[in-house]
Amino acid sequence: MKLNITYESLSKILDGKLTAEKPFSVLEKLSIDSRTLQKGEAYLVIKGQKHDGHKFIKAAIEKGASLIIAEEGRGEEAKAAGVALLEVKDTLKALQGLALHHRLKHNIKIAAVTGSNGKSTTKQMLLAICQRAGKTCNTKGNFNNQIGVPLSILEITEEDKYGVFELGASHKGDIDEIASIVRPDVAIITNVSPAHLEFFGDMETVYQTKTEIINSINSYGTLIYNNDDSMLRRLKTRYDGRSLSFGFSADADLRIIPGEKFSFGYKGAIFKSDIALEKHNQLNAAAACAGAIALGLFKDQIEQGLALYTPMPLRLEVYKKGASTFILDCYNANPASVSNALEILAERSKTEGPAAVVLGDMRELGAQSAFYHKLIAEKIKELGFSDIYLAGPEMKAAYEALKNFGVEAEYAEDKNALLPSLKKRAEKGGLILMKASRALNFEELFEQI
Repeated sequence: MKLNITYESLSKILDGKLTAEKPFSVLEKLSIDSRTLQKGEAYLVIKGQKHDGHKFIKAAIEKGASLIIAEEGRGEEAKAAGVALLEVKDTLKALQGLALHHRLKHNIKIAAVTGSNGKSTTKQMLLAICQRAGKTCNTKGNFNNQIGVPLSILEITEEDKYGVFELGASHKGDIDEIASIVRPDVAIITNVSPAHLEFFGDMETVYQTKTEIINSINSYGTLIYNNDDSMLRRLKTRYDGRSLSFGFSADADLRIIPGEKFSFGYKGAIFKSDIALEKHNQLNAAAACAGAIALGLFKDQIEQGLALYTPMPLRLEVYKKGASTFILDCYNANPASVSNALEILAERSKTEGPAAVVLGDMRELGAQSAFYHKLIAEKIKELGFSDIYLAGPEMKAAYEALKNFGVEAEYAEDKNALLPSLKKRAEKGGLILMKASRALNFEELFEQI
């Protein structure tokens, strides 16, 4: 982080009240965590759902904070210690406002990625491509929310030519809020599927939320969308700006050529790679390549960059353990991603031996949770799996549905209760898929097998 901004200038940007003996001191870095703050950095207080950062102002001062950015009337500890204080109405809005200022002062092309599934993978693929063309700033880990995105934006430097940022949402208005900070030149929507329905309520609201990104696309920017997604296909007639669609469908602008190795056609040219990808990842790759085309990258940069893509951890990772091959996908789970993982498992089991399914709750589905868990049971029955292990209170609906279908399964509310059976199953060999929402920490179960 290289902010290179004076306290005085910062106070004007954030419309705050500065109390400082040396108002023209230059700030280079800030931190929102008093535990990791380094001497000389500013401490920007954030009030979260569980913790109020104002309680840690004293700790930040002891660590050597050069400036405290706090809410109005809550920075008395800084004044008493003689540390520079900037008081603002809302510290989160201050963080976002500073990030927007930082973004606008840099000459950089930015792509933003949102969608129900595949955001992180698409981001990683596009990052690999952009890095072939120049230094690229990007979202780190899961920093894709109202706090993480502005912190990622603040990492932009003068050397960065491109930026690739992931935008997540769990409530209507979330994408609007963070996309307005990113101001993307290219906006990518991977898909719309059931996720976070506890907060969204219905699929139409999910669609409306994901498409909020359109409001912040820069002039002459480009919208990238999944032409195979029935809801996003609406954009073909509803969006009148520059756009580029991708998919397997014949009328997609960027059309994926079916096959084990990813390739696609665009404006008469055929783009090829030596990477074997499952169908869902071919769609993610197509989204990334469409984004790269819209950013102005060349064919060789796209082909060579995609070959350097590094998958994110806990997403369909394959591990050999004893006689069995485990497919570990514990980063998240929603109806679309679970269904996709089951299809991958069924296809691989044709050549790699018998398959076992180990599933945990799909969280944040609200009133529709039982309905979607029952749909997963139908998918399990349809694909013909027989070794089935289910865990978590939400997954009980799938277990009951399987019983009604006459399909045997082992169920436990606590995932650890499945451990003895899973150890025995692992000794038999074949494939074992383990997938659940992040909150269940299914990787812990895998480690004990």
